[in-house]
Amino acid sequence: MKQLTLPKKVKVGDNWYSVDIADTMRERLYMGEVHYAKRTITLARNSYHGIPLKLSALQETFWHELTHAILESMDCTELNNDENFVEEFSNRLAKAIQSARF
Repeated sequence: MKQLTLPKKVKVGDNWYSVDIADTMRERLYMGEVHYAKRTITLARNSYHGIPLKLSALQETFWHELTHAILESMDCTELNNDENFVEEFSNRLAKAIQSARF
């Protein structure tokens, strides 16, 4: 199976989001965040303790933050605030995309 890489930009609705990689996140337990006004998705390269994250962890975080951006663009505030929904949906989305055969 081909390994998925991370995009530099992604279009959500009518807006382009840049995908940035930071050394670590400001918040201790965060692995990524989406900033709607700046239209950025930021992913952490390392854990809060400086341990490098695997590409698979970065990809999972990307799909999670992208799901937040999509739900925001759809004005689905209740679902967007439901971290369990976002996590479960983004995990299934990632697996579906990774398993796709063309």
